[in-house]
This record gives sequence, C-alpha cells and structure tokens, in this order.
Amino acid sequence: MTQMGDLLGPDPVLLPGDDAAEAELAAAENPAIVAAAHPSASVAWATLAEEALADDKAVTAYAYARTGYHRGLDQLRRNGWKGFGPVPFRHEPNRGFLRCVAALAKAADAIGEEDEFQRCLDLLDDCDPAARPALGLA
Repeated sequence: MTQMGDLLGPDPVLLPGDDAAEAELAAAENPAIVAAAHPSASVAWATLAEEALADDKAVTAYAYARTGYHRGLDQLRRNGWKGFGPVPFRHEPNRGFLRCVAALAKAADAIGEEDEFQRCLDLLDDCDPAARPALGLA
C-alpha cells in the first residue's frame, strides 16, 4: 500500500538524489559552482533561487527556479512520473525539485505573474499537500 494517494493512483516517485551536489552544498560550497558541476541537481538550483529571493532579486530567482524545475521534471520522468501523482516532500531527494517549484511560485508572485504562481501552488498540492506549508506557502 502506498503512503500517499489511493490504491488506484500511481506509486509515489522517490528520486535518487545527487549525493555529490548535496554534500558540496552541506559543506557550504558556492551553490553556483555546485550547479555548474552538477547541472541536473535541482537542489543546487533551489539554493540559488532561494538566495536570490532573499536578496530581492525576483527575476534572477525565477530563472534559477525555472531551471531547477525543468531539471527536476526530467528526473521525475526518468523515474516513472507521468506528469501527475505523488512526489512526497518527506523523501529528502524530492525536496530539490519541490523547493524549485516553491521558489518559482514566490518569484512569480513577486513579479506579478499570477497564472504561474497559481500553477506552481497547484503542482505542489498535487505532488504532496504537505509541501506547501513546509516550504512557506501555506
């Protein structure tokens, strides 16, 4: 039995993560260097986007978050995701992608792109209803 969704829905996607990128970020490596070395690691793009948001650079954050979002979609698809279904926040390697979606939502909101903001909120809710509050979008 799956822990999310129902018995008729898809199984949750549990991404493998990027141990090297995560270790470099944990060691306080510059996230731009990490993203350049590991461009498929959504966690690096999420970190860049969150830092840009903290510096009131919404357009820059939007670009970083959009990159990480698309890299995360690629990973999800490679791991069986069909464009819908659970992507649990509780699974640490999924958080890079989910953080990118949240950062994209925040950046879209900051620049007045309401449709994109709402799409991101809907995607977070579809992936895992616990993600939005955990990522500061309650």
